Amino acid sequence: MFGTLGMPELILIFVVALLLFGPRKMPQIGRSIGRAMGEFRRASNEFKRTIEDEVAADDIRDVEQDLKGIRDVGKELRDLKKTVESPIESTVKKILEPLTDDSDKSPAKEAGDS
Repeated sequence: MFGTLGMPELILIFVVALLLFGPRKMPQIGRSIGRAMGEFRRASNEFKRTIEDEVAADDIRDVEQDLKGIRDVGKELRDLKKTVESPIESTVKKILEPLTDDSDKSPAKEAGDS
């Protein structure tokens, strides 16, 4: 709205302040304005830090949620692995049982039987 203050504007403000308050009050007014600006700067920095901390905490919460999701997926995969392995193992055992029974018979016994 007002834009930046240039040198002519600052001189005008200084002259008006000098006329209103006089040369004796100008150092006090300058100190008061300086203190107010310092306090405002500290308050704005504190507010900025608070906002940044909240954003960081929100990011941490998001990462925690992602990790929980990954942990749940890992658990589901382990459960799926168990579900798939069980029928495969039983099928493999059924297939291998007749083979192990046949290997127990020695070739000499089979030849004697004929």
